[in-house]
This record gives sequence, structure tokens and C-alpha cells, in this order.
Amino acid sequence: MRIKIFMLSVFILFGCGQAFSQEIRKEIFLDFRINKGTLDTTYMDNAERLSEVISFLEEFKSDSAFDMIEVSFCGSASPEGTIAINRRLSGERSKALEEYVRSHISLPDSIIVRCKDVFAWDRLIRLVEESDMQDKDEVLNILLNVPEYTYNNNGAITDSRKKHLMDLQGGRAWQYMLKHFYPHIRNASVVFIIKKEPPVEKPEGLQAMETLEEQRPAFLAGAIQQRPQVAQGPEKPFYMAVKTNMLYDVAAVPNVGVEFYLGKNWSITGNWMYGWWNSDRHHRFWRIYGGELGVRKWFGKKADEKPLTGHHLGVYGQVFTYDFEWGGKGYMGGAPGKMLWDTPNYAVGIEYGYSLPIARRLNIDFTIGLGYWGGRYYVYTPHDGHYVWEATKNRHWFGPTKAEISLVWLLGRGNVNNMKGGAK
Repeated sequence: MRIKIFMLSVFILFGCGQAFSQEIRKEIFLDFRINKGTLDTTYMDNAERLSEVISFLEEFKSDSAFDMIEVSFCGSASPEGTIAINRRLSGERSKALEEYVRSHISLPDSIIVRCKDVFAWDRLIRLVEESDMQDKDEVLNILLNVPEYTYNNNGAITDSRKKHLMDLQGGRAWQYMLKHFYPHIRNASVVFIIKKEPPVEKPEGLQAMETLEEQRPAFLAGAIQQRPQVAQGPEKPFYMAVKTNMLYDVAAVPNVGVEFYLGKNWSITGNWMYGWWNSDRHHRFWRIYGGELGVRKWFGKKADEKPLTGHHLGVYGQVFTYDFEWGGKGYMGGAPGKMLWDTPNYAVGIEYGYSLPIARRLNIDFTIGLGYWGGRYYVYTPHDGHYVWEATKNRHWFGPTKAEISLVWLLGRGNVNNMKGGAK
């Protein structure tokens, strides 16, 4: 049972009198399933530990002599995931435990401390020290001496403690820890600090003092009251991408798109295309312009390892107008002489795709979309320098409405692919 209780007592003598202050610190851990931030009471020893939490709180509430002076909540994740995923998981785990505790006892916000750590490196160090694993000394050297992250001048991560652990002995030590240690650092902890101040008998012949704090030596008071500083996590990453659909580029339709990662494997996208090529002498037109907005949900192992990578499903909406004619019959989508927002064609649909890393900041995204294409279009024939209208028709098309092979440029802090052996 991973429960820690620490007691610190300070005795200060005043003549023939004696007084003491007692501080109790209790720490309880709850374990979480891999890639989950919800509290599962049936997982591992969680039911027993939650009973400990409730028993402790009931005991505290029944004794009015004790005063809760601090409650800290920390969540942690195992290091095989990305910074963004692990930051989300550690936050969700800490929040789940805090909601559980505060549902059983009223706590003022002024005594709540929320840790910023993402990985429980200290716990991993203890597990390695207590084990008989191979490469134990090399692992401890990395854990104790290699910085968690090393950044370049642009804010991108160039090296990390995780990378050194993964590379050690061809990954043997990493795989051992993944199986034996990492399940025990996917957790959240709560630390209760309670203080008891019994009445102090004033020594005979001394003047009454207003508080016990005034009687303590300064160095003892500082030793009791000092709290460890909470380490700050790495600077928050930012993920976005700029892309161009190479299929449109080949068809002489310049285009550009952007995508922003929202968190929890969701992103939004926007694209714009504009092509206007014509030759009045031959009555040849190649005109199309319009835009698209979409929402994507990323999934799969690669998506969990790094945002904007791997499989994705999404929905999209498009508006556009066009005019295609090569010396014969022509087809115009949208009313002649009108702007895009007046009488456009439009399409809505669902898409599936996969974004494949090819360089540190480059992906290729393959996407196909199916849906409905609607709107009015006009059929005409060029004749003697004029365009003779033949028919007005309505488009009702169900089927493929989107095809994309896009070159994607990854932008943002930490938005780089691990090209050595793939992301882990």
C-alpha cells in the first residue's frame, strides 16, 4: 500500500513548562489506466486507497483540535507519450482526485496547491533504485544527470531525458521500465498537511506572550513552515500547420490551407483556392475559386504520440464557383457576373485521412471525402466571340467531393517529428 505518513514534533521548553506543535503529513496515491484520466475505483488498489482517504477525512473532522493548513494535488503520466498528451493526462488525473476529495470535505481554495509536474521522475528513480533490473546504474545516471528537455534558440526540443532512456542498450531498459515501472507512475496523489497547536502553559515569572510563534527560535519556525517549491513544467507547446494540396497544384489551381490543434486530439482546418486562367482568343477558361472549413478528430497510436499525425476523421463544408471551357461547350458554376457569396456551389461531407511524417517539420496528408455537392450551374457555347447560353441546371451529386494529397509544414513550439526510430 503506497501511503506515506510523516510526523514532525517540535518541543520548546520554558522554565518548568513545556509546549509542542505537531504537524502531520499524509500522502495517498491513486492509479490510472493507460491513456485515461478518469478515476476507476476497481483498478489495482484504488478501492482500498479511497477508503483510506475517507477514513482519514472522517478522523480529521471528528477532532476539532486539528487544522488543515495545506492540501496539494498532483497528477503524473508515464513518459512514453508526447508532452501535450501527458500534460493533458496529468491534469485530468489531478482534477479527478481533487473532485473526489472535495466531494467529501469542504476545503477553502486558499489552502489548495496544484502541482505543475507532468512526469513523476522521483517515483521512477525510487522504483529503479529498489529494483534489480539490468543497466540499473546507466538508467540512474540518465535520470539523475540528463536534463528533462533541451531547447534550441527557436524553442524546439533538441534533446531529452526520455530520448536517452529509449536509446540505452537498444531500448532494452526502456522496454523493461515500460512493463514493470510505468504502470506505477500513471497516477495522482493528494497530500494532506494538518497542524495541531495545544494550549501553551506560560512559565511562572515570565511575561505572557501573544502567540507560540513568538516563542520559537526563528530557525525552527522556518524549518516547520517552509514548503518545497513546486517545479514548473516545460513551456507549453503550440501546434499548427500550413499546407498545400498538391493535386490542385498539378491542376494549376494555387491553394493554401492552415490547421490549428485544439487539444484532446481535435483540430480545425481552413483552405482557400484561386485559379483564373483564360485565353479569349481560343475561348478557353479555367476558373475556380473558393474555400473550405473543417473539424478533425485524430486517433490511433501515432496521433496519441504527436498531434497532427496519424489517422483522422472529420467533417467539412465547401463553397466555390467555377468556369470550365476548352473551345467547346462550357460549364459555369454560380451565376454569371456574381461573386462567390451570391450564388455559389457548395459541398458538405465526411472525410478520412492519414498524415505521414517525412521530415522533422514536414508531413504528407492523404485525405478522401464523401458527401453532397449542390448548387446551380450554366451550360453555354462560345460563338463568334460571344457565349451562347443553352441551359440552367441544378447540381445534385452524392459521392466523392474531396481528394487531397497535401504537403504539410509543421509550425509551432515542439511541433517536430521524431525521425529516429519513430515517436514513442
